[in-house]
Amino acid sequence: ASCRPKKQTGDACIGRSRGGLTTKLHARVIGNGLPVQLELSPGQAHDAPMADLLLNDLPKGAVVLGDRAYDSDWIREVIEDQDCRACIPPQSQRVQDITYSKRLYKQRNLIERFFNKLKQFRHICTRFHRHALNYLAMAKLASVRLWLRHHESTA
Repeated sequence: ASCRPKKQTGDACIGRSRGGLTTKLHARVIGNGLPVQLELSPGQAHDAPMADLLLNDLPKGAVVLGDRAYDSDWIREVIEDQDCRACIPPQSQRVQDITYSKRLYKQRNLIERFFNKLKQFRHICTRFHRHALNYLAMAKLASVRLWLRHHESTA
């Protein structure tokens, strides 16, 4: 029996925290830092349950770079079941030691740079939209614009 959490539907929702209404934007990017999938979750929710949605249909042989929040046995199983490799540093309280490539893990900055590019769009950084689905739609539009910029500069 695995301790896999209940699969979420991916419906965008707004969560409550001490700071008010919040959401988390989760993304999957490819090797050049461009997004291929965006999901939204409540701000107070943990990151790991969203991995079920983000890790579907991985390309064969891909290397998945994730932060410590994604260090879970069931997430590693999902990645390995698709013939992919996980490069996720272990959490400090983990009993068994798991090795990962620190050199390869440095490329995780691509996702951080993607979020910084996304925050260049005023609607995203100031959260103009009060409804979660509208916010997610704007994030997806901004992502499309990032794709277009990339292809303009290479053409």
